[in-house]
Amino acid sequence: MSRQKDLATRTAHVLREAGHMVYFAGGAVRDQLLAKEPKDYDLATSARPEEVQALFTNSDAVGEHFGVIIVKDEGEVIEVATFRTDGSYKDGRHPEAVQFSSPEEDAQRRDFTINGLFQDPFSGEIIDHVNGRADLKNGILRAIGEAQERFEEDALRLLRAIRFATLTGFTIEEKTWTALRECAPLLSQISPERVRDEFSLIMLAEERARGLDLLVESGLIKEFLPEVLDLIGCEQPPQWHPEGDVYVHSRIALSLLKAPPLHLALAVLLHDIGKPPTQAWDDEAQRFRFNAHDKVGEKMAQKILRRLRYPNHTVDEVSFMVSRHMKFMHVKEMRTAKLKRFMAAECFEMETELHRVDCDSSNGFRENYDFVRQKREDFAKEPLIPAPLLSGHDLIQDFDVPHGPEIGKLLTAVQTEQLEGRLSDRDSAYAFVKETLSK
Repeated sequence: MSRQKDLATRTAHVLREAGHMVYFAGGAVRDQLLAKEPKDYDLATSARPEEVQALFTNSDAVGEHFGVIIVKDEGEVIEVATFRTDGSYKDGRHPEAVQFSSPEEDAQRRDFTINGLFQDPFSGEIIDHVNGRADLKNGILRAIGEAQERFEEDALRLLRAIRFATLTGFTIEEKTWTALRECAPLLSQISPERVRDEFSLIMLAEERARGLDLLVESGLIKEFLPEVLDLIGCEQPPQWHPEGDVYVHSRIALSLLKAPPLHLALAVLLHDIGKPPTQAWDDEAQRFRFNAHDKVGEKMAQKILRRLRYPNHTVDEVSFMVSRHMKFMHVKEMRTAKLKRFMAAECFEMETELHRVDCDSSNGFRENYDFVRQKREDFAKEPLIPAPLLSGHDLIQDFDVPHGPEIGKLLTAVQTEQLEGRLSDRDSAYAFVKETLSK
C-alpha cells in the first residue's frame, strides 16, 4: 500500500467512525479499475469542512469555500471534499458558490463519467451514479450530462478531455467531441500556466502523437499553439522526406520517442517549427529549401514557450536543441576539437535522440547518429573538455599578454590543440604559446 493510500484509508476510517459517509473519489477509482496505480487518492464525504477540520488538527482549509480540506501527515497530503453541487461558473473556471449535497448530486457536477465514480474504501464496492463503469469497459470518454455545459463551466476540461483520451487510448464520445470542438475558443479564458501543465502531460504520454492530432482536429491547438497548424501542408523534398509534409514528419518523430523527458518532447515537436516561414522554391534544384530554419525555429521556440510560461531553463534548453539540430549533418566533417565541443553540451544525449527520431521519421539514414554514438565511446576514457593547461593569469604573468581579447583567443587556441591531442601538459602548452606569439 502506498503512503498516500494509507493516509487516505486512515482518514476515511476516522470520518467513518465519526458517523460520516466517505468514499474514494475520481481518478483513484478510475485508475484502479484500469489496473493502474493511482497517483493521488482523494476522498469525498458527507462531513462539512468545519467537521473535517475538527477531526484532523493537521489540516488546512485551502479550499473551504468549495468544501475542500487538505489533510497532511508525514509529508503526504490528500484532499477531503464535501459532497456538493456547484453554482454558476461566471469565470469559466470556478463556481461562484457551492451547496453541500449528496453523492448522487456530487457525481453529476464532475467532468467525465470515468471520473465520476466512488469507491467504498473498506469494502471496495464501486458506487456508480453516472454509468462510468460501462464507459471504462467500452473505452469511451463521455462528459457527464450536457457536454457543452460541462465545458462552459470550466474550459480547462477541454484540454483534460484530450489528456484523458491520450493517456487511456479511449474514444471521445460523439456528442462530447462535437461540444469540445464548438467550445474550443473558450480555452482563451484559461491561464497560460494551466494550459501549459495540461499540454505538458499530453506531450509526456506514450500516445503523444495521437494527442497532438486530437488537439489539431478539435481546434484547441489554434488557441495556444497556432504555429503547429502552419506545419500542415508545408511540403518537403520527397527524396529526403518521403513521409510527407512537416506536420506528418513531426508527429511521427514524436511517436518514436520512448519515455522522453519533457524538454526532449518539446524540442522534437518544435524542431522544424521554422520551416513554414523559411520555405522557398529552388528553381535550379527543383525543390523546396528551408534555409536557416533552425535559427528561425530557435527564436520561434523561445516565443512559444515563453507565451506558455515555461521556466527559463526549459525555454533555453529546448530552443538550444532546436538551433543545433541541423549540425548533425556535419559531424563527420568536424575536426576533433570542434566535435568534442559540440558533444560537450549538457543536453547532448537528448540532442542525439532528437536526431535519431528526426532521421527515423524521414529518410532513415542513421550514419551521423551512429558516428556520434561511436565517438562517445571513443572519447569516454577522458573528459570531453579536460582541465585547461594554462590560464589567463599565466599569459599575463609569463608572456606579458595585455588584458583584452587576445587572451581569450590564445586560450581557445591552446584548448583546440589540447582537444586535438597535440598538447598534453603545461610545458608543451607554454612552447605552443611562445611559438604562436613569435609569429
